[in-house]
Amino acid sequence: MTPPVIKPLASGERLLTVSTGPHWRVGDGIRRLSLYGLLALLPAIVMAVSTYGMGAIRVFALSGSVCVLVEALCQKMMGRDIDVDNFNAFYMGVLFAFLLPAQTPWWTVVLGAALTASLGRMVFGGGGSSPLCAPLVAWAVCRISWPASLDIDLTMASNALNEPLAQLKFFGPEALMSQYSYTDLFLGHTLGSIGASQVAALLLGGIFLIGTRKIRWYIPVAFLVGVFATAELYHMLNPELYVSGLYHVLGGSVIFGAFFLATDTSSSPNGRTPQLLFGLIGGILVMIIRVYGMYPDGVTFAILLANLLSPLLDRIRPRPFGG
Repeated sequence: MTPPVIKPLASGERLLTVSTGPHWRVGDGIRRLSLYGLLALLPAIVMAVSTYGMGAIRVFALSGSVCVLVEALCQKMMGRDIDVDNFNAFYMGVLFAFLLPAQTPWWTVVLGAALTASLGRMVFGGGGSSPLCAPLVAWAVCRISWPASLDIDLTMASNALNEPLAQLKFFGPEALMSQYSYTDLFLGHTLGSIGASQVAALLLGGIFLIGTRKIRWYIPVAFLVGVFATAELYHMLNPELYVSGLYHVLGGSVIFGAFFLATDTSSSPNGRTPQLLFGLIGGILVMIIRVYGMYPDGVTFAILLANLLSPLLDRIRPRPFGG
């Protein structure tokens, strides 16, 4: 074999730019990170099953299994090694299940889980390659295409409770505060998607991930600050129309989104400053959607929009030593 011809660079020609590394080295593989994520979600899963019963079990089992099967099928069709034994596909399926009401129709769960694996992951090359958080891609498609299937109050009509953010959106602050206290929201004594209403358990799981260094605190804290500060600003401008920031932090999918969705490694930026800005922008977008948009929650769409800014935020880098 003839060796390649190596030509010297012309004077002044620059073909390689040396900069700081964009990666955060922790020494963990995908399998280990996925198992830690599932372990962090375990308290919320237990709370969801105790609250919603077999409906929650059905959604978890169906979403996780379908996501694994579809990803394995996609890898087989693409001629790639099947690596679903690393639990990452199952973890993504469980995350998607957390976004659904416990009484979601089975066909919506199956279709959404299949979209999580195919459109959310394999179209872009598999785990770690998607520019958008895969479960959010599937949720957005299902929510826009079949809104009645993911409407919490409609699918959970047999439950005596109401969704807090829907009460706030359509009936104002008095309707929310007369039904739910901070304690109710924190302990999950509300109606919501499987993951949204388990605030105490999700917060415990998020702290566990930060304590074990599986995620960094920059995105979750900045996300929560963005939601709280923006909500407080609206509340100060018109207390009769807007509730306090703590209601918004504890209501909906804010805690779940801050610790488990916004911190998705493939769709979030690297570096301290980009991650702080990413979380802050996502939190502010949550409140903009809640105040001006048609959706009561807004966490999922806010994170998707913030994902689109990740490549731009990644360009914010410290100056290399000697540069």
